Amino acid sequence: MNKVYLLGPLAGLLVFGAIYWNFMKGYEVRLQQEEARVVAERKARIEKDLAARQKAIQDAVAAAEKRKIEREAKEKKLAEEKAAREALLDRRLRAYDDVYKRLRPQLDRLKNDAEGIKGEIAQLDLQRKQYVEEEAFLRTFVKKAQDNVKTYTDELEKIAAAEKAHAAAEAAAKAKKS
Repeated sequence: MNKVYLLGPLAGLLVFGAIYWNFMKGYEVRLQQEEARVVAERKARIEKDLAARQKAIQDAVAAAEKRKIEREAKEKKLAEEKAAREALLDRRLRAYDDVYKRLRPQLDRLKNDAEGIKGEIAQLDLQRKQYVEEEAFLRTFVKKAQDNVKTYTDELEKIAAAEKAHAAAEAAAKAKKS
């Protein structure tokens, strides 16, 4: 009778030990597979984010170059408009001199020409104001884009630091277990 009390628990302990051994052997493998999957997903997500950021940076650089070309074209146009305005002013001064030297009907005709030129100058001034406003907008946009790039870079550094800390914590945990 005493042997039954000893053999029953001993048999139960052996069965439990075999089941536990099977579970632990498979558990560590599953745990490692899950860890590898999580790490792979994280790396894939980070690579995708990096690729998207690189594309955004390239797009921003291309847009900046485009704006630079447009700005140069605008500056060239403004220089041409300034030269045209100066030429018109010179022409007007010569016209006044000719009026006082020559006949009065020519003076009236030149006054009419000056009215048309003033309208063109007003249009050019309006265009110039629009260009100045657009330039101010583009400057603020570029500043915001640069701030966004800095923010993304900071976030990537934080993520990298967090991953290093996580890896160190895992290594420490494994070292404690061993």
